[in-house]
Amino acid sequence: MISGTLSMLRRTTLRARNGVHLFHSLALQLETTNHDHESPEVSLAETNRLLFSYSRSNLNLQVLNLFLDNHRQGKPVDALTLSCVVKSCGYLSDWILGRQLHCCCIKLGCAADVSVGTALIDMYMKCDCVGDARKVFDFMPERNVVSWTSLITGYTQSGLPDVVVDLFARMQVEGVWPNSYTFASVLTSVAARGAVDEGKQAHAQLIKFGNQSTVFVCNSLMNMYSKCGCVDDANAVFESVENKDVVSWNSMIAGLVLNGSDLEALKLFCRMKLAGLKPTQLTFVTVIKLCAKLKDLILSQQLHCCVVKDGFALDVNILTALMVVYSKCGKMDDAFELFYAMSGARNVVSWTAMICAFIQNGDLHRAAVLFSQMMSGDVRPNEFTFSTILSASPIISPPQIHAQVIKTNYHNVSSVGTALLAAYAKLGSTQNALSVFRDIDMKDIVAWSAMMFAFAQAGDSEGAAKLYSEMNLNKVKPNEFTLSSVIDACASPAASVEQGKQFHGIIIKFRYQDAICVSSALVTMYAKKGSIENAQKVFERQSIRDLVSWNSIISGYAQHGYGHKALEIFKEMEAQGLKMDSVTFLGVIVACMHTGLVEEGNKYFDTMVKDHGINPTMEHYACMVDLYSRSGKLEEALNFIEGMPFRAGPMIWRTLLGACRVHKNVELGKFAAEQLMSLEPQDSAAYVLLSNIYALTGKWDERAKIRKLMNERKVKKEAGRSWIQIKNKVHSFLAADRSHPLSESIYEKLKEMTKRLKDEGYCADTDLVLHEVEEEHKETMLSRHSERLAIAFGLISTPQGTPLQIVKNLRVCTDCHTAIKMISKLEERGIVVRDSNRFHHFKDGSCSCGDYW
Repeated sequence: MISGTLSMLRRTTLRARNGVHLFHSLALQLETTNHDHESPEVSLAETNRLLFSYSRSNLNLQVLNLFLDNHRQGKPVDALTLSCVVKSCGYLSDWILGRQLHCCCIKLGCAADVSVGTALIDMYMKCDCVGDARKVFDFMPERNVVSWTSLITGYTQSGLPDVVVDLFARMQVEGVWPNSYTFASVLTSVAARGAVDEGKQAHAQLIKFGNQSTVFVCNSLMNMYSKCGCVDDANAVFESVENKDVVSWNSMIAGLVLNGSDLEALKLFCRMKLAGLKPTQLTFVTVIKLCAKLKDLILSQQLHCCVVKDGFALDVNILTALMVVYSKCGKMDDAFELFYAMSGARNVVSWTAMICAFIQNGDLHRAAVLFSQMMSGDVRPNEFTFSTILSASPIISPPQIHAQVIKTNYHNVSSVGTALLAAYAKLGSTQNALSVFRDIDMKDIVAWSAMMFAFAQAGDSEGAAKLYSEMNLNKVKPNEFTLSSVIDACASPAASVEQGKQFHGIIIKFRYQDAICVSSALVTMYAKKGSIENAQKVFERQSIRDLVSWNSIISGYAQHGYGHKALEIFKEMEAQGLKMDSVTFLGVIVACMHTGLVEEGNKYFDTMVKDHGINPTMEHYACMVDLYSRSGKLEEALNFIEGMPFRAGPMIWRTLLGACRVHKNVELGKFAAEQLMSLEPQDSAAYVLLSNIYALTGKWDERAKIRKLMNERKVKKEAGRSWIQIKNKVHSFLAADRSHPLSESIYEKLKEMTKRLKDEGYCADTDLVLHEVEEEHKETMLSRHSERLAIAFGLISTPQGTPLQIVKNLRVCTDCHTAIKMISKLEERGIVVRDSNRFHHFKDGSCSCGDYW
């Protein structure tokens, strides 16, 4: 066997030497003829032979130079000459010279020749002049299978697969039978469109015409079936091929990887090795990338040894793939060593892969340094580099990258634009993100979804809704991520629940209600918009629930005052053995906090730390402080703060200070206020709450000092404000506000409402008015709180029985809470008030909070 291989190698070498000898003999003959005027001129046939020899050796410039020399000397040419020269022009992608040659063909009367016409089609297609290629084809008086195949191949390579099937059918109608190359091009176009039915028809014709046994056609069939998701059909074709070449094995391995059959792909690679075939560079790259996906370090190291053994140790693509797999397996030192070993061979792909590796491993600083080194070198970043480095924001400043993106003209590319607008969105720069979005030429659904997400992050429901309408006008179909972002935007305080319901209808229309990200977003949106019943309905309909769904429904019930229901759902989650995170336990502790379940709250806090290994955040500690404080255990709350592993933040002290106001604890309140003022000297809460404590305990002089300190430090108190949405318009009210157009009717209703309340036994809690004024004036001040004005407006603006929903930026006071309970019974209305701390559902004279807030 070995001697036979050597004999074959000697024969091949001899033929190659003879070919080179003949080639140089012709070249020497021509050169001698050009410089020896006494020798006879080289014949046209010999010139053509030399042109074809140049062309076969891929010496296209020599082809053109020889032709131009002969043309200047007025030597004769024929159709064979021109077809060879035009073909070389196509390989050089010189469309200007190609057009000149086309004119020459017409002038010499050779344009009608089928070989010249075919060469012109091929040349125009290679120069991306598809329209010109089609004109040449349409005017050809005679077309053969090569002409048709050239046109079909050109359309396929130009990314216009839709035309190919029609041409293929028309070709057969005109009586031209396709060859193997025609079928290969058709199958490639079918694969690009995922049209498996058309692919199967082509396969049937292959069998009919007897071309199914050709190896490269079978390779095209495997590629087509793999890209159409029919991996079993691809494998059937693969197994039917008797003389498989390395392309066959590579195609099948790649097809298995594409369809998620990772283990089968590895088994096939082992079969390939056992069959005695030497893997190519493409084989190694595919299998090493598969190892990166599986994070299989051992196999990657074995493949690394094979790479060195088979002589690919310096191949930059293989080294880059190895670098990626090492970084994904946590071997950053090995990855960087490979990157360093590439030295001058590094290309943009290897630089980008190394930058991405640092980002994925959390080392944003080194990623930024590497990007700077790349920019200062000879390698220019591409769209993938920019998209990757932008994910390192804010370590990398988006405006700086933006300048580089514009400079390199990548700002119109969808992937780069999307990454850039996402980076601006992270910084809260929605307008900059929108500006980038507008600059993207061909916006894909990813770009639209990213911009929608930017509006959602900013809580801009109106912006998200307008963008969705614009997307609809552009006939872009939303996907589940687009719709989940719109729903997230609808969960913002400024949005109405009706807007969320409208998008819920759109979700049902597009049949995305079962998509986990969409249904989870709906649960969150309804819970945040005060419709906990609808949140529960969506939650119950979910066939699959992710952690977001469970967390949303637990937090929703907790915020709405249904603490016991929240704990029931948590126990159900616990019974199913689902993994929990810090958000889960935050919702549980909030449920205990709003229900006064101190012991349960302690238990769940300990469970989170000891059993689940979750480190508490500042929010967890603030909730625990609130839990102790609300139940009057202020000393325990202070001890808990002192036992924290880090310094208490403003949230903690604000919580304790608020509890001191409720329980009128002056000393502890003063201490908490001092701590809060030192951390946030411009926060009005510290001054207002402390002054309220002094007023409640009759320390008017101390209160005056605090008010004076506020004036000296120019601290502005946040005004209490309430909102209500009627017919898609938001109406805002301040205390004693008379700016509304219907102010007179509102106050008339308020007067009537106050009288009915008093008739039912309501007595204003004037102790809550912390001003030294007459009792009657105190009652008037209480009756004109912003939430009561909003309710009065809602009562006169909506039909009897319509539920009202109010949003307030501060906590509702005790007197308003009592009044709203009575109003809900007198007016026979459900009233939902979302204050700064929670939801209150008022109905039939009671509140969901159980008067514990």
